[in-house]
Amino acid sequence: MGPPMVELRLQMGGQDNLSSKDVFVDADGSSLTVRVKRSGSLLTLIETNQLFDKIKPAETIWYIDDDELVINLKKQDPELKWPDIVESWESLTAGAMQLLKGTSIYLVGDSTEINEKVARELAVGLGYTRLSTKELLETFAKQTIGFMGSLLNTIKTSILIWSLACMWMLAEGSDSVAEAECAVLESLSSHVRAVVSTLGGQQGAAARADKWRHLYAGFTVWLSQTEAPDENSAKEEARRHVQDGNSGYSNADVVVKLQGWDADHAKSVAQASLSALKQLILSDRKLPGKKSLYIRLGCRGDWPNIRPPGWDPSSGTDASPATV
Repeated sequence: MGPPMVELRLQMGGQDNLSSKDVFVDADGSSLTVRVKRSGSLLTLIETNQLFDKIKPAETIWYIDDDELVINLKKQDPELKWPDIVESWESLTAGAMQLLKGTSIYLVGDSTEINEKVARELAVGLGYTRLSTKELLETFAKQTIGFMGSLLNTIKTSILIWSLACMWMLAEGSDSVAEAECAVLESLSSHVRAVVSTLGGQQGAAARADKWRHLYAGFTVWLSQTEAPDENSAKEEARRHVQDGNSGYSNADVVVKLQGWDADHAKSVAQASLSALKQLILSDRKLPGKKSLYIRLGCRGDWPNIRPPGWDPSSGTDASPATV
């Protein structure tokens, strides 16, 4: 039994005497474009590059049935579900769950608030557990600072608790907040099916190149605001950040640029993030398994060139990468 086929029917608007010479179907394996000639000009009926898995262009057939254009698409991987041809949030999350294979997602970037809002949307959509390093640090700091005396018992809001937590950690040294978050990330690195929001800006672990050891346990999404006027300019901006050695841009699995920020649009950002991750995994289907191997070997900091068991990162010796 061959790979499953899906039938797509497009209404042609009752156009009379439509012939196959008036229809143009372009299927290149990962995208589909359908155009029809009307009054001497081409009208696009559908254009999408959101197909979850590659189709077989040689086995894509189409024909005209009365006033409908019928397209039969056959995909290469029979195990992946077909998404909506114009990808919806529900379709994207359903397909992404298959691709992720339980691998966690870490949201890093410029803003703690953005990381947390987007993490909530992703967690709900994927059915993952939502975790926040900020909330975990607040809980830890509240318990620890409680030993300082009854004065702190008057603190009722998490904002004040967080402020005192930062004061307490910063008193130990300029990097203590990042160190504390790094310890939290270490405890979370063995978790699966979690969406973890991290501290934004320069205070968190993600802002330091030497603190990514446990972030590599999941797929990292760097969320960054931009004033770029268009998509190409935003991509060029991201490339410059990578070339300049910005650890967040160069270490993250994907980068998502935001034009401004509105909490009401968190779901749209989540969808863009998940779509970027989908494209990444489709380009290398071994990535989730490689993440799992990295965790099993102890998150030693050797991502993406994972070394064999027994490799000691402090030894300074090299070894051939382990196979997945």
